[in-house]
Amino acid sequence: MVVKEKTRVEVVLPIPHAYQSEFIDSDKKRIIIRAGRRGGKTVGAAIKAVHSFLGGKRVLYAAPTSEQVGKFWFEVTSALEHLCRPFEVEEGPDIGGTVYTHQPLYKKNESEYFIEKVGTEQRLKAKTAWNANTLRGDYADLLILDEWQLMDEDTWGIVGAPMLADHDGDAVFIYTPPSLRSTGVSKARDPRHAAKMFKLAEKDSRWLAIHFTSHDNPHISQDALNELMQDMSKQSYRQEILAEDDELQLSWLVYRAFNELNCKQDRREIPREWLIYSGHDFGGANPAALFVAQDPTTGQFWEFAEYLPGAGKSTHEHVEAFKKITDGYNVVSSWGGSHQEDEIRQGYTSEGWHIQEPKNNKVSAQIDKVIGFMERSKIYTFSDMSHILEERMNCLWEPDQDGRPTDKIKDEVKYHLSACTRYLYSNFTPETVGSQRPRTKRSGRF
Repeated sequence: MVVKEKTRVEVVLPIPHAYQSEFIDSDKKRIIIRAGRRGGKTVGAAIKAVHSFLGGKRVLYAAPTSEQVGKFWFEVTSALEHLCRPFEVEEGPDIGGTVYTHQPLYKKNESEYFIEKVGTEQRLKAKTAWNANTLRGDYADLLILDEWQLMDEDTWGIVGAPMLADHDGDAVFIYTPPSLRSTGVSKARDPRHAAKMFKLAEKDSRWLAIHFTSHDNPHISQDALNELMQDMSKQSYRQEILAEDDELQLSWLVYRAFNELNCKQDRREIPREWLIYSGHDFGGANPAALFVAQDPTTGQFWEFAEYLPGAGKSTHEHVEAFKKITDGYNVVSSWGGSHQEDEIRQGYTSEGWHIQEPKNNKVSAQIDKVIGFMERSKIYTFSDMSHILEERMNCLWEPDQDGRPTDKIKDEVKYHLSACTRYLYSNFTPETVGSQRPRTKRSGRF
């Protein structure tokens, strides 16, 4: 009996670029990839997943959003589509024998996002997961965690690592340094946990730590990338396109006392009886305002609205926006500007929004007040307040000529909402005001 395949089934995969090939072909047990948007990290992960799956492995891919899972699923199903279809073989003593149609060797389940070899545990599955509980219930020879920076860091330690134990499996972590405008979808308690893992991996021979930018992907249009960059801030460009992590010591963060785990909260309704305060930073190009409600029973401050309209609006238009934001609430006081900006304050007052000069105009003293409140967890911020949260995670002390932090803020003029913060809180007194400013020659704290 001669059995001859009537059709030849092929798996067609994209040709990887150099950086993709580096992690696709790597035999390291642990791989972490830091890459820019559209850099090809998910396509590379799909290629590695298909190779592993066809090699008889059980593969699990997880990402925190259904959109990201959909991108991966499209890539793997495009490659494996023909293996999931019935195929024909020709049986007979010679060519021209009977043609039989056989059921596919691989089964695809579109609703649950998996492909498996019938009758075996060989499987490739994609699922949405963002914490330990959503990843539970499986095991794998290869685990891929995409958009790792948006996942709760316990996803790996509590569930991910144990699910690889039985088969001495491999793990791949993929991330783009997060812009805090993504805080609405992030489940990470420490927004820098992926960066910390990457830094440790660079020093560990068991790991492959690889970094590439959006520009390193030859398959995307540079014109389209340049167009995208025009609409991005420098900070976003550095994180989203160049995939740069800030290599900084924790002590360099000005507002490191802000406890993001406890004091970043989901949005809720502000009670009408709470007192409202606002802080203002002036300027024709980058005016800003921050609106805060105080809980009279606890003394806690809740930052509930940020105002960054950009250039081109008049004082009257700003005031109308302020009134709309605070409609139905009792605005007690507003503060803003330096001592020299009294004329601007008078302009706002004439339009119906009285802004006072802060009681203390010394920047360092204002910052100490803010830090004092943060140390006592008196300042709460809603998680969708992306701009003020981003400023707090990027506002650094200026280094001196020896590379040590001073008591001056680096690029202070660009932190407009932080200025609003210190203008506002410097008019209150926390129960205990301590300083987390770094010790410097200038401050005499060495």
